[in-house]
Amino acid sequence: MEFIDTLRDAIYAIMNPISNFVWTYILLYLLLGAGILFTVLTRGMQFRLFAHMAKVTFTSRGSGSGVSGFQAFATSLAARVGTGNLAGVAIALWVGGPGAIFWMWMTALVGFATSFIESTLAQVYKQRNADGVYRGGPAYYIERALGQRWMSVLFAIFLLIAYGLAFNGAQSNTIAQGMAQAFSIPNWVTGLVLVAFTALVIYGGLKSVARTAEKIVPIMAIGYFLVALWVLLSNLSEVPAMLALIVKSAFGYGPAVGGAVGYTIKIAMENGIKRGLFSNEAGMGSAPNAAAQADVKHPAAQGLVQSFGVFIDTLVICSCTAVVILLSGVYEQLMTTSPGKDIVGIQLTQDAMVDHLGSFGEIFIAIAILLFAFTSIIANFSYSQINIEYLFKRHAKSAVSVLRIAVLAMVMIGSIAKLQFVWDFADLAMGLMATTNLIAILLLCPIALRVLRDYETQRRQGVREPTFDPKGVLKRPEQVEADVWPRRDD
Repeated sequence: MEFIDTLRDAIYAIMNPISNFVWTYILLYLLLGAGILFTVLTRGMQFRLFAHMAKVTFTSRGSGSGVSGFQAFATSLAARVGTGNLAGVAIALWVGGPGAIFWMWMTALVGFATSFIESTLAQVYKQRNADGVYRGGPAYYIERALGQRWMSVLFAIFLLIAYGLAFNGAQSNTIAQGMAQAFSIPNWVTGLVLVAFTALVIYGGLKSVARTAEKIVPIMAIGYFLVALWVLLSNLSEVPAMLALIVKSAFGYGPAVGGAVGYTIKIAMENGIKRGLFSNEAGMGSAPNAAAQADVKHPAAQGLVQSFGVFIDTLVICSCTAVVILLSGVYEQLMTTSPGKDIVGIQLTQDAMVDHLGSFGEIFIAIAILLFAFTSIIANFSYSQINIEYLFKRHAKSAVSVLRIAVLAMVMIGSIAKLQFVWDFADLAMGLMATTNLIAILLLCPIALRVLRDYETQRRQGVREPTFDPKGVLKRPEQVEADVWPRRDD
């Protein structure tokens, strides 16, 4: 036991400085910088095309046997909307103050463009698979368009560590804690049930994940939004003061609040941006794995759909959690009585909901946790399957079989064990994964911009559903799989 503790401390001594450096000095600036650059280069596509973006999202149902644009959207939203929307927002508020919410919003606003670029690239360079579902994502476009196999392999490994293993353990841990708190269900019982339902979905393949996400995600998102809206309307007179507090705190004019004793603008920015990235995943390279699965006529169409996911995740669902907490008496009480105290994020969200809804609030949050986290687990598996197939092309079936067992094991372990070390390691893996992807899409963004121009040109010409012809758009169409995209004269 002493040896294990010594080994863990030694790993932390190496890992923590690297992780802190990546998140504080690289991603903080790279993420915002890339988002602002893409916003400028796309001429503010998130503002110009917002209405069209929403329309395409909810009409992209598809008619073939593959994955539709909406199913791919639901899969990516299933991964985005998880414990980060409930616990992550609470932690950002407690550590970074209300100002962190403002920077979370800013991260989302520029994240629209980042998500569009990476998801469009994933569509352009996707490839067919024997099961009828396309494969693609950063690992694919890094190798095909940049020709850097080593870089794509690193990305795939980082994703498998974070999404295949660590995040699934963390999600199941949060579900188990929520079930124990609300219904006194033993953690191991929750773990066994989760393993059974997860196995039922993931052994059905990527189509099974997409179909499940398509059914559950809209219900959970709308339900959570309606409850938060009720809280907002019930406390309407306090909303102006809450918004003023968020904005003032973002620029250092508010009081030191919660755990952020003596907090600064930097702390608010770091926590808001980090939690924003955790939540909406724009630029991280995860959502493009779902985007590539969609069977659509033009890459930009799915890029717009995935971009809309950032709006739903951060500007709607994360804001719902912030509203519930900031308008509750629980947050104000903790600010006054327990500054500097370490808190469990999900507990703060749960207590705030109880303050608004009584005992039903605890039950509601437990159910929300179950749906949010379970859909994240199956979507995380989807991402992991795509990347393990990329790494082990010749032995893909065997590799996926091993992955399924590993995912189910992590779900069970996560339900009954404390996984702080694994979670911290995932932080590092995710930071490195996001850095790798952001560098790639910065280099490849001219391609996505040409695709966007082609899409908009066709729309201006009156084409209802633009189609994509690589030979007419790309400088190197030979990098695209020949039979993926139909020619315009077909």
